[in-house]
Amino acid sequence: MDMTGHGYFIRHPRTIEDLKVLHLTEAERPYRVVAEVVLSAIDYENFVTDMMVDRQFIEDRGQACRRGDIWDCLFVHRRGREDGVLVIPEDGCFVGWAAYRWA
Repeated sequence: MDMTGHGYFIRHPRTIEDLKVLHLTEAERPYRVVAEVVLSAIDYENFVTDMMVDRQFIEDRGQACRRGDIWDCLFVHRRGREDGVLVIPEDGCFVGWAAYRWA
């Protein structure tokens, strides 16, 4: 799995549908995955339907994430899937910025 690419990051998304929007490719930012979070199907569904809730797994693994020339982020996905959500935490355990990573 390639852990770099370009993504369209949204500030404070509520659900995964907020991330799956049409956009210009020029608006995408380069990213690098610095940590991976693999969730069960029910935990992933819970996460992507309410991204405004503080998450312990973000706090546990998000210290290395930051915005810069290349955005260092978490890759949160469902076990057995290659698509998921790229996350830049804010305030420790909160999704500040996120992008959908297509498989």
